[in-house]
Amino acid sequence: MTQPPEDPYLPGRPEGGLTVDRYELELDYRVATNRLDARAVVHAQASRPVDRVSLSLHGLRVGQVLVDGKRPSRWTHRDDRIDIRLSATLTVGVALVIEVRYGGQPGPARGPWGEVGWEELEDGLIVAGQPDGAPTWFPCHDSPADKASFSVVVTAEAGYEVLANGQLVSRTPRAGRVRWAYEQAEPMAPYLATLQIGRYQRLMHGTQLIVPSRLLAAAEHDLARQPAMIALFEDRFGPYPFAAPYTVVVTDDDLEIPLEAQGLSVFGANHLDGRRGSERLVAHELAHQWFGNSLTVGRWRDIWLHEGFACYAEWLWSEQSGGWTAHRQARSAHARLSLLPQDLLIGDPGAAAMFDDRLYKRGALTLHALRLTVGDDVFFDILRTWTARYRHGTVSTELFVACASEVAGVPLALLVESWVYRAALPELPPGSSGLVPRLG
Repeated sequence: MTQPPEDPYLPGRPEGGLTVDRYELELDYRVATNRLDARAVVHAQASRPVDRVSLSLHGLRVGQVLVDGKRPSRWTHRDDRIDIRLSATLTVGVALVIEVRYGGQPGPARGPWGEVGWEELEDGLIVAGQPDGAPTWFPCHDSPADKASFSVVVTAEAGYEVLANGQLVSRTPRAGRVRWAYEQAEPMAPYLATLQIGRYQRLMHGTQLIVPSRLLAAAEHDLARQPAMIALFEDRFGPYPFAAPYTVVVTDDDLEIPLEAQGLSVFGANHLDGRRGSERLVAHELAHQWFGNSLTVGRWRDIWLHEGFACYAEWLWSEQSGGWTAHRQARSAHARLSLLPQDLLIGDPGAAAMFDDRLYKRGALTLHALRLTVGDDVFFDILRTWTARYRHGTVSTELFVACASEVAGVPLALLVESWVYRAALPELPPGSSGLVPRLG
């Protein structure tokens, strides 16, 4: 068992000495007062010989810590870190169960990317955990490389719709409150765990929509082509990766950008205009279910494997739905990038530039250059092999290069390197300007 190394993009995050198999969260939440009382049970294993382990938890008060049902020798909670001294040294692979009781009034963590994590809305809440917001609502080993299954049970006031990742297992009214139980069986990185609470309507409209009543008509129109997107992406990328139906939440509040989580996406009221004005973003967030959620980078330096692929999916949908072809999109993006500073290595952009739009576009151009080089059939074989081989796993640029080269039967490291690890913008390889892939 290998412990993921500390990510320099998230300095100070505890290495922890453990890997997590499963999180079981029991949350009792009062919307009006933003009061959370919670219990987390973390099923983990020692990743190296340890006599102490650590979890991250931000902005909440810890009341009790147990290890295997007993009090540990000592525990402290300082600087967003729960440090637990064990009664004996554990060898690699030995299992332990950590129980943490905690509570308070959660709020977002403030960092280089603004406010991340738990956020109150006008009447409800959202959790937007990327990249480091998970500890704002549960104790965790906050590494994208440490995936685990989740059980999330939430009790909140009646009249609110409550959504967490995975399958809704039960919904039980209790004296003016409702207990919601969700099971996320497929492994999930902590930052992709989410909780959404609001006064919503839940309906199936090809995919599952959770929407305020006033926005139902706009949502049904603007999100109507999601089943066609899923059909296209399943053909290009392989089967949809999760058992639960894909869900879109539309908040009654405006949001600056859409939010991704495993199995669902969250849009603000401002992203619905009744004219599909944000359909590019709808395709982008859906594509993250393959690239980002099923296949997740182990270190944030490789984030182009999430964002570049999702951006390229936008271009594929544009092509499929009668808009610009991917090739025209690529030429346009290339022309715009050529006018901007070329000082970004998308294979290691640095924490401050993780979400720079140039990374998104140049990541997509990397894929288009690969497509022009190997041809459509091999290119989409590469993508389907990539998603199948590392389904629900942890990926890196090196693994992608190896997979692509194997499928193509030719070395592709130099091609990828010129786009990913060099600042100067390469020219697109020669290729057909009429690339229009077909379903089937």
